[in-house]
Amino acid sequence: MIELRDIEIFLALAEELHFGRTAERLHITPGRVSQSIARQERRIGGALFERTTRTVRLTALGQQLHQQLSAGYQQIMAGIDAATTATGGVGGTLTIGAMGAQPWKVSHIIDLFKARHPAVRLRYREIHPTAPLQKVRAGEVDVALVWLPVREPDLTVGPVTHTSQVMLMVGAQHPLADRESICLEDMGDCVVLAGTDVPTAMEETFNPLRTPSGRPVRRGPTVSDWHEEMSVVAAGEAVTGVAGDAARFYPWPNIVYLPIRDAPSCRWAFVWRTVSETAVIRALAQAATDAAPTVERDL
Repeated sequence: MIELRDIEIFLALAEELHFGRTAERLHITPGRVSQSIARQERRIGGALFERTTRTVRLTALGQQLHQQLSAGYQQIMAGIDAATTATGGVGGTLTIGAMGAQPWKVSHIIDLFKARHPAVRLRYREIHPTAPLQKVRAGEVDVALVWLPVREPDLTVGPVTHTSQVMLMVGAQHPLADRESICLEDMGDCVVLAGTDVPTAMEETFNPLRTPSGRPVRRGPTVSDWHEEMSVVAAGEAVTGVAGDAARFYPWPNIVYLPIRDAPSCRWAFVWRTVSETAVIRALAQAATDAAPTVERDL
């Protein structure tokens, strides 16, 4: 008999196609993921994944099992959620999408939420600053922790969770790299990165289209994820505005983070699809509201 936890591990690995990320997402060890998959493959009698030193892929058998299990798992979780709600509580699973170290920035909110609603199971998935709303729109996460402003008619924006200083990430050999700080006007002399799917209003928080005097800020390479951003910047091909938290958590020796003196602080909030709002999401938003007096600011 396959345990529910093993089903969760299989489904998570089928989405992530990476043992390390699956383990991180489920808060278990990579060894636990490997053991679970091996146990399931022995029981079923066939390989569910093709593994090489570089890639992990579903086999045809794995694809068939994924299709059959994912729908059933969602029904089970929805049933548990409905039953818990009917008794006046809040339960089920809440999948939160966040970037890099941002979950740490809202740990006070998450701790309050978990204390109030211990029956809720939290899951985390990485979202990319190059397409910050993609996974919440696709239904891959229930809520996404993103920077503001978000002015999308299909999405609801929760209360502000925290703020961050805006900095410019440049390569160590960039002409600006030896400065202590810059101003927004300096960005008129730069080429900035472009994301694959960033609404204009959000893009301008970090990479304005024009400087305060009206000079255009040139766009350069398009990147698809955070590590690609860092690699392109380190190579000197472009620069990009980032949240100040990056300087603390991603200190590469060939990258310099410069404070932008006149850039407004970046605000963050949970967002979700309006049509998919649930009691669990409302409970998270309430926790964010109630934790507001303790919001940490990186200024």
